[in-house]
Amino acid sequence: MSTYARINILVGLSVGIAAVTANGMEKKKHVVERERPAEWKNLVFGGRFADRFLPMPDLGGMTSDTWGETNVVPREVRNGIEDPEWSYWGGNTMLEEDGKFHLMVARWPEDAPKGHMSWFDSEVAHAVSDSPYGPFEVTQVIGPGHNPTYYRTQSGQYMLYIIDGWYTADSVNGPWTEVEVEYDSRDRKNTKQKNYLHNNTFIKREDGSFYMLNRHGQAWFSKDGIDTYYRVSPEIVYPKVPGRFEDPLVWKDHIQYHLIVNDWAGRIAWHQRSRDGVNWVVEPGEAYMPGIAVNENGTKEDWFKFERIRVVQDEYGRPFAANFAVIDVLKHSDLPNDKHNSKLIVIPMTVGRLLTVMNKEPITAETKTIRVKVQAEDDFNPHTDLDLDSLRFGASSEVNFGRGCRVVKSRKQGDDLVLVFDAKGNGFSEENFAGKLLGKNKEGKMLFGWTRLPGIDYLEPILSARLPVFKGKTANVEVQNFGQVASESAVVTVIVDDREVASGAVPALNPFEKIDVKLKTGKVQLTPKSKITVRLDCKGKTVEELTRSMKERK
Repeated sequence: MSTYARINILVGLSVGIAAVTANGMEKKKHVVERERPAEWKNLVFGGRFADRFLPMPDLGGMTSDTWGETNVVPREVRNGIEDPEWSYWGGNTMLEEDGKFHLMVARWPEDAPKGHMSWFDSEVAHAVSDSPYGPFEVTQVIGPGHNPTYYRTQSGQYMLYIIDGWYTADSVNGPWTEVEVEYDSRDRKNTKQKNYLHNNTFIKREDGSFYMLNRHGQAWFSKDGIDTYYRVSPEIVYPKVPGRFEDPLVWKDHIQYHLIVNDWAGRIAWHQRSRDGVNWVVEPGEAYMPGIAVNENGTKEDWFKFERIRVVQDEYGRPFAANFAVIDVLKHSDLPNDKHNSKLIVIPMTVGRLLTVMNKEPITAETKTIRVKVQAEDDFNPHTDLDLDSLRFGASSEVNFGRGCRVVKSRKQGDDLVLVFDAKGNGFSEENFAGKLLGKNKEGKMLFGWTRLPGIDYLEPILSARLPVFKGKTANVEVQNFGQVASESAVVTVIVDDREVASGAVPALNPFEKIDVKLKTGKVQLTPKSKITVRLDCKGKTVEELTRSMKERK
């Protein structure tokens, strides 16, 4: 036996022993059965995001002659991308100008010495398909990297993000070159801790600027998706519940921002919504969890873990399919040259209908009726496809539980249909920025849609300040507008150890414009323990408040 062969056997044995030990540890420490909120039992179908997933299409690849535990065999091997010689993980898909769907996905050899834990040495593969569901075929290898996400900027330049790095290209087909992108934490805490800038997710906004959320749920903005990303949110935006959160996904449709974040230990994901990407509300119910992968013929693919969700969007930003990284067993149980592996699967989704509230005035408890136009589409005729008696409209906190407004009459408007709801029970308050329609079509299948509400600004300034820089009896505060529209004048206030020491005016700022506001503080006694707060107020409301100690700042 050669020295090389003996080394391979020893490596295999050590990996196997380590995997057995780690397997037990992972079951004990890294897989937690999360208790669901009691109110979730009262959700109606369509009240949770997970209800949108549909059966996976028949692509002619259903077989039992493949790797995997019995929980995922037989399965449709042509769905997404898989190969017995490679382990695939994550990746997002976009429809490109050539009419094909392009996927950037991480992979590493199945027989790599550490099995699934060889993902540290993964590479980014570019794969192409005529269908969003696959099968995807690799056309090029871009280079080293893991958890890739790519986007196209307003100028047409492509940016491909990986953990701890970036690639860029003028064409989706390359050539791709490595590039550095700067991050400016702007005095916010925790940004430089391990993994804080891993697994980022991105949105292109209406004006071509970009929004980013990092792994630990903090919002950042870049004026073009190429230049520096600036952090805005001081705190984590995720739900205030027990969880080990990672792998966030943000996307924007024609109504609002959406966020899904995965509690990887609890194997449950959460869905949140926002008007601006900074302030979020939590929707009830699981966003996804094991058990959502079912084929059209009824065969279930009970993957042990679903992670790295990415959605494929239509021209309105509505998701119609979702990519998932899946594995058949615990990650540490996937060893080299065994029957276990990981792949990317694609699950179709119910698409929300196009809605418009026709009321001109804000909807309140005094509103008598709400008129909602339901738009016809190529695959949808609102005149014949709607089960009117099943429909409910209002705040999602109402309709998700079977409550809300009922249809009292309807009228045709060309190909579209206007529904008139008795406004009683709409549930809208000042915090609501979107209305939800939920019900069934004539075939008894779930039907839903979101709409904007009258009287609400959906493009607002996002004023944000750095901590003050003290010099003598003055303090300089940098204030910047990260919104897509100009701000109005505001007031910045500096507080030291709960004592207001200075306040001054901030003039109107254009998007991404910034200004140094010089404030007279008088003599201020500062120590390493001093608590410094900077607050921004606009139109009588506090729009941001940032607090750090002098010690933390250093």
